[in-house]
Amino acid sequence: MDSDTTIRRIKAFGTHHYGPGNNDGLGERCDNGYGGEPERKPEVSLYLLREGLAASVVSLFILVLWGLVHMSLQQLVIGKPTGDFNALRARRHLEQITSVGPRPVGSQENEVLTVGYLLEQIEQIRAETAAGPHQLTVDVQRPTGTFSIDFLGGFTSFYDRVTNVVVRLEPKGGAQHLMLANCHFDTVANSPGASDDAVSCAVMLEVLHSLANQSTPLHHGVVFLFNGAEENILQASHGFITQHPWAKQVRAFINLEAAGVGGKEVVFQTGPENPWLVQAYVQAAKHPFASVVGQEVFQSGIIPSDTDFRIYRDFGNIPGIDLAFIENGFIYHTKYDTADRILTDSIQRAGDNILAVLRYLLMSEKLADSSEYRHGNMVFFDLLGVFVVAYPARVGTILNYMVAAATFLYLAKKASRPGNDLAYATGVALLSWLVTLLSVLIVALLVTLLGRSMFWYDHFYTSICLYGAAATGKIILIHTLAKNLYYGTSSLELGDLYFDVSLLLWCCSLVWLTQQGLCSAYVPMLMVAFPLVTRILLAKEFKHRGASLRYSMFYLLGLALPYVHFMFLIWVVFEIFTPIMGRSGTEIPPEVVLASLVTLATIFLSSFFLHFIYLVRSTKWILTGLGSVFLLTFLVISSGLLFPYSDAPERPRPKRVFLQHTTRTFHNLQGQVESRDSGLWINSFDYTGIQHITPLVPEINDSFRTHCREDRPFCGYPWFLPVKFLSKKNWYLPAPEVSPSSPVEFSLLSQEETSWGTIKMTFRVTGPSHMSLYLLPHRGASLSTWSFGDGTPRFDLSGEYFIFYSHGLDVRTWTFWFEIQPPSDPDPSGPEGMISVAISSHYFFGPDHRTAQLEEILSRFPTWAFPSSWVSTYDMYRY
Repeated sequence: MDSDTTIRRIKAFGTHHYGPGNNDGLGERCDNGYGGEPERKPEVSLYLLREGLAASVVSLFILVLWGLVHMSLQQLVIGKPTGDFNALRARRHLEQITSVGPRPVGSQENEVLTVGYLLEQIEQIRAETAAGPHQLTVDVQRPTGTFSIDFLGGFTSFYDRVTNVVVRLEPKGGAQHLMLANCHFDTVANSPGASDDAVSCAVMLEVLHSLANQSTPLHHGVVFLFNGAEENILQASHGFITQHPWAKQVRAFINLEAAGVGGKEVVFQTGPENPWLVQAYVQAAKHPFASVVGQEVFQSGIIPSDTDFRIYRDFGNIPGIDLAFIENGFIYHTKYDTADRILTDSIQRAGDNILAVLRYLLMSEKLADSSEYRHGNMVFFDLLGVFVVAYPARVGTILNYMVAAATFLYLAKKASRPGNDLAYATGVALLSWLVTLLSVLIVALLVTLLGRSMFWYDHFYTSICLYGAAATGKIILIHTLAKNLYYGTSSLELGDLYFDVSLLLWCCSLVWLTQQGLCSAYVPMLMVAFPLVTRILLAKEFKHRGASLRYSMFYLLGLALPYVHFMFLIWVVFEIFTPIMGRSGTEIPPEVVLASLVTLATIFLSSFFLHFIYLVRSTKWILTGLGSVFLLTFLVISSGLLFPYSDAPERPRPKRVFLQHTTRTFHNLQGQVESRDSGLWINSFDYTGIQHITPLVPEINDSFRTHCREDRPFCGYPWFLPVKFLSKKNWYLPAPEVSPSSPVEFSLLSQEETSWGTIKMTFRVTGPSHMSLYLLPHRGASLSTWSFGDGTPRFDLSGEYFIFYSHGLDVRTWTFWFEIQPPSDPDPSGPEGMISVAISSHYFFGPDHRTAQLEEILSRFPTWAFPSSWVSTYDMYRY
């Protein structure tokens, strides 16, 4: 080493200071409590990382772990199938069920063809296993009922003779206690519903076949419920659990669902409480895949979806396990949800797991008296799908506080030394995160204003290049400025300091989540415990060798387990929320959501790499590279080269649009027709509206935008579900009247004053299998009771009342009543009368579900759009 080089390094090292005006030289710096010694060799600057090396090591670490996550997701089946579950036979069931096409409630396909196929297969299983130790009983239930639910802002449901195919398998001596396995065979209109939920019913048929052929008698019985009205907002499961005689013997359930197509089925809900169910899954599942984080996110309500799990939990007070396919949610509820997109290995995997867990529970003594094991929650999560870690939540609380206490002791010891700047450094880190989030949100707003929203829908990794590069660059820039302007230079001690900052912030989140009683607190526990232990083990290495390549490799190795799990959770978040942005309405800005998610992921992932910024001599080339990636991506996005949608057969990304050819009729207080019109009512279910449709179908433009009439129930339009708050940008093109062969018949049977001062009104309705009833009391009036649910009127977010109605094959008259308290001081500026009542009909199948005008406009839609269409009517009356 030449003398000039040595002098330059001594100068660079000696200029370090911890605050403005505190350039006290080498001796003062070495005694600051961060690994300093009374003397330090001048060659210590060699122990700082080179910029290229640091960037390469961290990038390689992230890429390797991301690769491991993807490998684990693609490894559907580990080991050879045992032969207990035959995936090929289950696939044949799947293909037969989906071959009839969409199966909405009330259709011949749902109520006759699919039910007939299920009964035929069940009868074959019964005949095949008649000589065995089990007996099989079949019942076709057609329940009628009503209930209220808080889903989608709150509404009420009424169903009439929907269909359940119920199969009971038990030892020939009978069984007192039953497990329940649930799937649904109905679909939304216009979708074959292979993943949602025909594949689950196919799996259940094969699981039934396997259990019925088992030579060892089961200890308990099992009910296989093939329910035929889940897409009508969970109606058939309610009919079973509240009305079927076998329901009283059910002690626990497994529900099979889908929010995507194929891949791994994940346990995303358990309980409530009942940790023995989680333990059963952990011990029995052959290919475990579970996360308590998913459970707490789903149950928080931020995901606009629900399953039959809610019904069994809330109306049956029964604990259970909820499983769902979550991959490729882009084609969920579309025409692309076909059997050929579901891999046989996915079927094998789901079948192996369901069969093993059911078999375990049916032989378990805990099922007989599950109330004894009812209390407490479980922390559970899998590691790359290889095995599941599960322990009681109370144990988790103790573990979390032990880790937090050890961390605070470690930090307190270091903070007690002179010259400690932990508080200041923590402020710098928090400020960098806040400024980063705000900066990226500004970019997201700019992309929105340019009309380039959802560019990532078909090009996901461009969102990483834009928002991820911006977030990473902003964090590095702020810390580089702090390092150069405040601290003066890089040093090992600064690196040590910012490691402690990350440890402190994760530890604070650990304590907060634990105090909130969230099982998800295990995530920050892992993100604290492993780095802390790694740092302690490498303390001598860091002191003597500094930020060497060897130290960096061992340090990253210590972070590998918590980081790979955390990256799996990040994958789950994006796998769920990215497709959801394509069906979350026109009011939620998707750029804000995705930019926030990418930024938060960047902040969390970068937390234990912050100190590398202070261990490198410079960050100019890293910042230049990130800035170039960001700028290039932004230019490409601004130019419009990244189209959001795709009709590629291998990976379609369709734009969802709802079209209804409707006729609306409005009556006054005297019952006379006040106005009448007809048109094509168009709803876009993503934020881009119709900006990409208008160039191809010029009639659909902003000159035909609808406006909400507040004096009419649900704005005067035939909403199928109470989601007008999600999609306020709608279009209404004039069109000829519709004339269904089975029109709605609506009449007021009676109107009488009660002795307690209310007006009781009774109505009669006949119509198609799907109808929506809207009630809008006028100002000063209020509903006191009605014939729905538990008798207490439940309004939605807008203060109106939405009642969802459906029926099976047999059309019967729907009679209902409500009592209204008249206004004491009527509003002269408002609509006349006490209440507006509207009835909307929806023709999803049969000869009435299409018109020439619908067919004509549908033929002009681009292939990358999925227009779901039907005929509807809307009739409003004042009383």
